[in-house]
Amino acid sequence: MDTKNMDNKKKEVIRLERESVIPIIKPKLIMTLANLIEHGSDRAEFLKLCKRAEYTIRAWYLLQFEDLMQLYSLFDPVHGAQKLQQQNLSPEEVDILEQNFLTYLFQVMEKSNFKIATNEEIDVALAGQYLLNLPITVDESKIDKTLLKRYFSEHPQENLPEFADKYIIFRRGIGIDRTTDYFFMEKVDMIIARLWAFLLRLTRLDKLLNRRSRGRQKKEPKKDDEINPEADSEDLYVERIRLENMDLSIKNLVTKTTIQEPTFDRIIVVYRRASAKPNTEQGIYVKHFKNIPMADLEIVLPEKKNPGLTPMDWVKFLASAVVGLVAVFSSLEMPKADLWVIFAILSTVIGYCAKTYFTFQANMAAYQNLITQSMYDKQLDSGKGTLLHLCDDVIQQEVKELIISFFILMEQGKATMEDLDIRCEELIKEEFEQSCNFDVVDAVGKLEKLKIVSRDSIGRYYCVGLKRANEIIGVTTEELVLKARQGSISA
Repeated sequence: MDTKNMDNKKKEVIRLERESVIPIIKPKLIMTLANLIEHGSDRAEFLKLCKRAEYTIRAWYLLQFEDLMQLYSLFDPVHGAQKLQQQNLSPEEVDILEQNFLTYLFQVMEKSNFKIATNEEIDVALAGQYLLNLPITVDESKIDKTLLKRYFSEHPQENLPEFADKYIIFRRGIGIDRTTDYFFMEKVDMIIARLWAFLLRLTRLDKLLNRRSRGRQKKEPKKDDEINPEADSEDLYVERIRLENMDLSIKNLVTKTTIQEPTFDRIIVVYRRASAKPNTEQGIYVKHFKNIPMADLEIVLPEKKNPGLTPMDWVKFLASAVVGLVAVFSSLEMPKADLWVIFAILSTVIGYCAKTYFTFQANMAAYQNLITQSMYDKQLDSGKGTLLHLCDDVIQQEVKELIISFFILMEQGKATMEDLDIRCEELIKEEFEQSCNFDVVDAVGKLEKLKIVSRDSIGRYYCVGLKRANEIIGVTTEELVLKARQGSISA
């Protein structure tokens, strides 16, 4: 993930890697593929195969999911402490259980196509502003620093974010959020900021400030001058429309403006709160969010500090006051002091300070609104509910991968691993107008585990017939239960 500027059109475009998650709901996928099969008997066998494949995959993961839920019941922030106390476990045994839980959780995250957000991705996401215009930081004194640190010391991973010892942000899927409003105060802020930057350049103070703050600036995301479609044809590009990149004038100051920001379709945050006494806080928080604008990623951070005026705001306050007082005293020392000039200077200084204060209050109100929205609209679930979501996501993705890969081999014949990968992605693009980085290795692994595909002498994969595939999988427990239920109803 990185940003690319197209200066000639004043566009900011974010390059995103395609993800493995299949963005099609399973019923639509199955019915669309079934309708592509000519013969009715084959269509019925295909639908039966889809059901048996799902029932079998559910059985594969049943024990793992049960272990995951049992372990989390010990670390549920609501009732986990009581269950741990009943177990009468030693601190060493508790440490082993919580590391086992994290191991299961990270495995389910990977199978559900969630990825850990890296420093580079977060830098790109937070490089701009969208609806949140306040600096939000985490109160690290309220977050435990041993749980995740111990896990990653035993399970090292590449490209971990700098805060990985305190909390982890998982992301999956990309969307777009658009907001249309007047943004009057934001536009006024932007105009004043541009005037301020112009004055700094005019007085050459910007070089002095840049020299002092160079060591404190965070790493800027990589930017390229132009997009090379041939080199990055497999990636996705989403335009970021921000007020910072617009030409502001009196005309569009009082008209509605539409801004646009790419979103993380799903976000999961994992952390533990700090405790005053060792081993007194064992609860592990797992929070699930949806449709979070990248530039407003801070709203999902755990244990946020209450925002206040930034150091730059205070600098502007003091600088304005000093300049205003110097100008007033200089005017008073003149032989003929002009009261109107003094009044104009004081009005300008007081007006600027009032504008900074009221802008901060407006941003605080917007921040409170976003936090409320994240709690009621953006937060899907937390704790056990999030884990149930994840378990179902794993099954849905596994079933969809298996169905698509088997359908391609059934309809288009033998294929190498690379050809099968391309054909599956083309099918998703042509029939559903969606794109993804199809996980062909995992899909073929499931087909081989079910023993419904084989390889020929030159390494090409081919599938058995539909009827034979259903015979190999066999009648599932769910089918027997449904048959028994229908028999009891008819009786």
